[in-house]
Amino acid sequence: MDASHLEAPSPNAMMIDAPEEHIVDANGAENDDIAIINPDGMESDQVLASDFEAMKPLVLPPLIEEPRILEDQVHTWTVESWRTLAKKEHGPVFHAGGYPWRVLLFPFGNNVDWCSIYLEHGFEPNSVPDDWSCCVQFALVLWNPNDPSLYFNHTAHHRFTKEEGDWGFTRFLELRKIFNVQWDNSDRPLIENDTANITAYVRIVEDETGVLWHNFTNYDSKKETGYVGLKNQGATCYLNSLLQSLYFTNAFRKAIYQIPTQQDESMNNSAYTLQRLFYQLQTSNAAVGTNELTKSFGWETRHIFEQQDVQELSRKLMERMEEKMKGTEYEKALPQMFSGKIKTYISCINVPYESSRIEDFWDVQLNVSGNKNLLDSFQDYIQVEKLDGENQYYAGEQYKLQDANKGVIFQSFPEVLHLQLKRFEYDIQRDTMMKINDRYEFPEEFDASLYLDKEADRSESWEYQLHGVLVHSGDLNAGHYYAFLKPNKEGWWYKYDDDKVTKATKREVLEDNFGGPFRTPNSHLRSPTPKKAPLMRPNSAYMLVYIRKSRLDKILTPVTADDTPSHLQMRFEEELAAREARRKEREEQHLYIGVKAITEATFQHHGGTDLTVFDANPEVDPAAPRFYRTLRQATMQELVNNIAADIGQDPRRIRLWLMVNRQNKTIRPDTPVMDLRPTVEETYSRAAAHRDQSLRVWVEVAEEVGPDGEAIWPTYHGQNNGVIVKNNDIILLYLKWFDVESQCLRGVGHTYISKEKRVEDLVPIIMKKMGWGEKLPGDEKLQLWEEIKPNMIEGLKAKQSLKAAELQDGDIICFQRMHERKSRLGLGDNRSSEEANKMADRYEDAREYYDFLINKKVVKFHAHPTKSDPQRYPAFEMVLNSKISYDKLSEKVGERLQADGTHLRFYTVNASSGNPRAPVKRMPNSTLHTILNPTGYGQLNMNQRNDALYFEVLDISLAELDTKKPIKITLLSEGITKEDQYDVLVTKSGTVQDLINELIRKSKAPSEEEGGKMRVYESSNHKFFRELDRTYPVISINDYSTVLAERIPQEELDVKDSNQFISVFHYQNEPGRVHGVPFRFLVKEGEVFSETKKRLEKRTGLKGKSFEKIKFAVVRRAQYSRPQYLNDDDILWDVAVSEDDYLGLDHADRTRSVRNGVGDLFLKG
Repeated sequence: MDASHLEAPSPNAMMIDAPEEHIVDANGAENDDIAIINPDGMESDQVLASDFEAMKPLVLPPLIEEPRILEDQVHTWTVESWRTLAKKEHGPVFHAGGYPWRVLLFPFGNNVDWCSIYLEHGFEPNSVPDDWSCCVQFALVLWNPNDPSLYFNHTAHHRFTKEEGDWGFTRFLELRKIFNVQWDNSDRPLIENDTANITAYVRIVEDETGVLWHNFTNYDSKKETGYVGLKNQGATCYLNSLLQSLYFTNAFRKAIYQIPTQQDESMNNSAYTLQRLFYQLQTSNAAVGTNELTKSFGWETRHIFEQQDVQELSRKLMERMEEKMKGTEYEKALPQMFSGKIKTYISCINVPYESSRIEDFWDVQLNVSGNKNLLDSFQDYIQVEKLDGENQYYAGEQYKLQDANKGVIFQSFPEVLHLQLKRFEYDIQRDTMMKINDRYEFPEEFDASLYLDKEADRSESWEYQLHGVLVHSGDLNAGHYYAFLKPNKEGWWYKYDDDKVTKATKREVLEDNFGGPFRTPNSHLRSPTPKKAPLMRPNSAYMLVYIRKSRLDKILTPVTADDTPSHLQMRFEEELAAREARRKEREEQHLYIGVKAITEATFQHHGGTDLTVFDANPEVDPAAPRFYRTLRQATMQELVNNIAADIGQDPRRIRLWLMVNRQNKTIRPDTPVMDLRPTVEETYSRAAAHRDQSLRVWVEVAEEVGPDGEAIWPTYHGQNNGVIVKNNDIILLYLKWFDVESQCLRGVGHTYISKEKRVEDLVPIIMKKMGWGEKLPGDEKLQLWEEIKPNMIEGLKAKQSLKAAELQDGDIICFQRMHERKSRLGLGDNRSSEEANKMADRYEDAREYYDFLINKKVVKFHAHPTKSDPQRYPAFEMVLNSKISYDKLSEKVGERLQADGTHLRFYTVNASSGNPRAPVKRMPNSTLHTILNPTGYGQLNMNQRNDALYFEVLDISLAELDTKKPIKITLLSEGITKEDQYDVLVTKSGTVQDLINELIRKSKAPSEEEGGKMRVYESSNHKFFRELDRTYPVISINDYSTVLAERIPQEELDVKDSNQFISVFHYQNEPGRVHGVPFRFLVKEGEVFSETKKRLEKRTGLKGKSFEKIKFAVVRRAQYSRPQYLNDDDILWDVAVSEDDYLGLDHADRTRSVRNGVGDLFLKG
């Protein structure tokens, strides 16, 4: 029998008491691969259950984790009278690893029709140490003591703890197979004469990292390792692994701390948020969030859920931090730490001629495909290509064509070497990016001097030590990132998996991340089953961090509290104190209740309906009710004392009225609180039905006091016997004044008056409160209204009694001064049109003004970010009536902008992004309300802000605009490096020539006679589509393509044959990742590519390093086949022979455009 069969567990189904436990056999095979053992069918070398030493390797196969074995113990329990056993039985206690153990048996099943057997610790109840744990591999064997060849077994491993004290098999063996049934073709049952043996094989293994088989329930990273992790926002595990790597590059952390941020503690400053993140990783006891950092990058929610390229993120983060360090003593810190130098050369073999350039590099991209290990990849990177035969190198006029060596060689390596392993590559067969899962080994240490130029400085060792392994688990489309890092020169490796930090073994760091097929513990490849490929590891290293051994002490220098910016420490201490105060407030919240109090002062500032707006903020709105955080058990007297002190009054002159919700949806005073002995909570509970979590009161200040200083109240008097007596004849009214001249409403105060009085009796009271004297001028009168509710304002008749008017406590009277000849004033007066417009916006009586208050809308107006000038037109707010029409809206906004209202176009605002949506259509019946709150279309309109609009100031009226076709066109200049976008309006019957003329006018560019002829062309998805003839009708221009215009280069003016041009596009690494501005380029017959590049440099306008970094390739149209990269001595005319050939410019995408709904990675701040 072969080894794979001997190591296989029982074929029978099993249930382990933890759904998460994943049982594999010794070979790691799934259930499909489990072999069935038939004891009776075995030869004479059949292992017997009584031969414990022979059984041990069979039932305790090697573990994938390869932990060190501390102790093996074998214990057998003879179970007699099986059928008479209780439901649950315990075997005798035995010891292994210094701890007590026993077998737990459910002879008739643990709620199943199977025999259930477990291993459990044998501690006495309540005597298990709180932090006890023991890692155990165990097997349970049920066998016939009369015939040891008859047995059945299961194997498992588990981390035993106080919480998980037993582990095993609920479905060990079906009960129907145990008794009176011949076992596996033998003539005897497994349990014979009601007797059987259960042997427990217990192997205690070392828990080297403290987390072997850990379920991580209540796991504390800080307590166990001293370090904390980073929270995953959605798909930011790639960011977390990079940040942890940079954090434990201590010299980098120190350099970041030196960036001066004390004058810019803004959450938009990425240097400051990175400092904050590092400081929290140093000081926090729990996982740290990265929200502040990603917000400072300018990332939105969609970026959080997109996995980005780690290499690109690392480079951009380094660039950003390097910018922030400019002008400081640490200006050169990052280049010294992370940047090396590499030489690209072509060296002639037979003559003394070499062409070379030396560049900085911040990381090295190494090929995984085709290489077995890191050293092979370095050799592959610097391998020399021989240029000979037809491929000879042109070495100038002196040496002509020569045999030459072409390649790259390192001049120096940085102190911290970032190696990017190219695990993702373009698969030409599948026409997509694929992950390379090949096995690829990397060492703990390596000598980089083997890859240095012979002239490089070797005075100091170039040996490097592994510091970090960043891992990707999964495939191209879905995966997870985590990191293994060694924080100190000596000591443990740790695994940083988002918010969890654990110790790690070298096997986990190295072998487990080499990729390739899974291997068995004896280092052999796992044997594939028939018709199955080897099972590949999903996890493999994609980035390695090495530190130069001679600089380890410098790079891993301890970071102390003194290295942390003092302003950062102070800010966190302040935030901690504020959080603690909020926490204490939350904990004590149940002891307090809020009291919202309307005072005379707040009422006088109130300009709306009712007495106040209870949800208003008193810190910013003087009309908001005063807020008092009061102990629930405080007495009402204590509350009165507190309010009196706040408003500067004698408490004896203060009386509080409880506010109630009336049926007409107003909130008015109901009754005064006369007994101040009850608590605030009791008063709140006894108050009429309220809809607020706070106690709402009106604060009345007595106008009269007695000789003893006690208040004299017009109504509701307290008697000596405690009875409250109300004067039913007197009512409490509130007074509001509508000031016609200033077009505002404000509270005046309150008054008491007999219900038997007439409405006109209120006039003297109002005159006195307003200080208007005893009577108004002869041509004026007071008009009085009752504010019943916001949309019900009724006039009061002068001779009517208050009782007949049905006035009661808490009602509101609004008054205004009114000219008796008002109706005649508006007819015959000669007024200017400006005055007439102002009059049209006036409300002549309170009823109209109340209608305005109901429909009042505060609207924010912003200049369209691309179609208007936000500098010329700063954002502003206007208070408008939501009933006004589109034309009236345009007119009012036009007055504010000092622009013609007919030349304004409005755009709705996207509630999620804040960006402009579609332009608003000018409809005859549309109002401001329907514009801001359109009906229909469901979810689409829910995503529209109802308090803001963008505007565009047009050169023509909206009516004329309807006769034009809007075209967004990009004007290219300085080659293709400068792009200026213009929104051009061309008559719908016009041609491309009209488009050019309008573009020149709008861009204020020189005419074609002065600046040269222009051409217009379309591109789609960053690829050249077609050039538009000047007679082409603009109405036919595709609305979904990109329209570009440029001056025609001088060399192309007289070229008529379109076959002499090649379409050019830009891509990054692979032809599918297109970007940039495409264009057409003139190809010259016989021109070597070194000369073509000079024309391309002029044509594109890209200069210096930006151009030198470009790689050029010919790419076939067919789904962008594998690029054919060009050398200087190639001739483009000969290589690009088909109309389907493109010239591809392979270089990094530095733009921030959004393509296909997915934005390129960018960092703001």
